[in-house]
Amino acid sequence: MKRTEAYIDFTVYENSRDLLGIAKVTMPDIKFLTQAVNGAGVAGNVEAVLKGMVDAMTLGLDFISATDSAVNLSAPVKHNIDLRVAEQQWNTVAARTEVVADKFVMVVIPKGLTVGSVAQASPADASGEYAVYYYAAYKGKKQLWEIDPYNYICKINGVDYMKEVRAALGK
Repeated sequence: MKRTEAYIDFTVYENSRDLLGIAKVTMPDIKFLTQAVNGAGVAGNVEAVLKGMVDAMTLGLDFISATDSAVNLSAPVKHNIDLRVAEQQWNTVAARTEVVADKFVMVVIPKGLTVGSVAQASPADASGEYAVYYYAAYKGKKQLWEIDPYNYICKINGVDYMKEVRAALGK
């Protein structure tokens, strides 16, 4: 059995280029759309979770300052982001530490750039927010999820939750 302990380090790439100056990444939340169900035959309200339908996702990148990477990522075009993470795990059977490669792939478009502040002997704390159009995650070689709203894809642990919806729509 393996127990996750911590992330050791990470690197962010855009189109296979290393983006320098990134201090922190706030990953997109995956939230499913819901619809309130009430009326005759329902004793109160039920929040129905719509199968495979995801709410808008946002990626946050914090930069040490308004680096070239921060400025380049603020261009209002599609950006292919590849986040690589070295994750430390404890192998309870072998009694040793192991490192697993996590990978997050996103297609994003910037929503805005915050340049931050200027103060003596301190970082500027610049940041960017990005609308996420595609989001996939891998642990080692295993795909954990793939979310692609425009192509009706919502796969989690290999299960395609939008397959029936695409079939019903003739896609």
